[in-house]
Amino acid sequence: MAGSPVVLGIESSCDETGAGLVRDGRLLGQAVASSMDEHARFGGVVPEIAARAHVHAVAPVVREALDRAGLTLADVGAVAVTTGPGLSGALQVGVAAAKSYAFSLGVPLYGVHHLAGHVAAATLDGGPLPDPCVVLIVSGGHTSLLLVRDLARDPIVHLGDTLDDAAGECFDKVARILRLPYPGGPAIDRSARDGDPGAVRFPRPLTGPRDDPYAFSFSGLKTAAARWVEAQRTTGAEPRVPDAAAALQEAVADVLTRKAVRACTDHGITTLVVVGGVAANSRVRALAEQRCAAAGITLRVPRPGLCTDNGAMIAAIGGLLARSGAEPAPLDVAVDPSAPLEYAALTPLPHRTGRAA
Repeated sequence: MAGSPVVLGIESSCDETGAGLVRDGRLLGQAVASSMDEHARFGGVVPEIAARAHVHAVAPVVREALDRAGLTLADVGAVAVTTGPGLSGALQVGVAAAKSYAFSLGVPLYGVHHLAGHVAAATLDGGPLPDPCVVLIVSGGHTSLLLVRDLARDPIVHLGDTLDDAAGECFDKVARILRLPYPGGPAIDRSARDGDPGAVRFPRPLTGPRDDPYAFSFSGLKTAAARWVEAQRTTGAEPRVPDAAAALQEAVADVLTRKAVRACTDHGITTLVVVGGVAANSRVRALAEQRCAAAGITLRVPRPGLCTDNGAMIAAIGGLLARSGAEPAPLDVAVDPSAPLEYAALTPLPHRTGRAA
């Protein structure tokens, strides 16, 4: 097939089984199967249940993505798969499937970092990212401010990371305290629509003059919310959940967007990219848009369906790697459940420039 290959991306790091097909930065088709309902009664993801669900879902999800794209497996010219970070058993299912497809089709295999996939999702809505840009990743397990240049070739520079709970983790834990359903992020967002964000005074962690301007900490905010709920119930009053949800959401959105915009202005960068599951939160999106507009910064946020885990984002980063001449992964590539985010590929690249901030 002439030109850039059609890349099949497979994502299985947690509780979503995703497959996507991308060519030349354009999404051709995707499908996602979630085992979330099976985890909801436990209040969180159960690794064994997730891995078993991936086994049953991966082949049907790939077929569905191909059908939506109007393609067959014979059209696939490369395969990309999340090799880390994530749940070990879940990752192994996706990697085993990707190896099988790559081997049987005789096409290159690319092992990619899950978070780099989230960054690449923004290229599917709006085209290539500017070099450089500031990226805010906000998800259930990660909250980071990054300086990104050439995503396929250059090292990813961490400006700041969370010191404890990630933003999504904070939402999940407080939702449980408020007796809202799992997953907590969407439940908080829905409940907050009927609440007053000024009704409860929650702290803005690490925003003082002596604090690290780019680091995050949401454990204390979670504790403050828990104590407020406990104090309300001690008096015999049931806490007004919409107000608590709105106040919590406002605190998280305030901290995230304040630090992200500051990172842009401090480094003279005019584009902010916000990705990850929490980027689907309505208040985070609205406040980021408002503050970026005031600061003269261009905001890039993928549509909500590309913010949560999906195979399209993995195909997108695979496509970038393929077009950059990256060395494919060996067929014995292993998963790395705790892989640090340093490069987009979790396998060797021949042309890493080593540029730093």
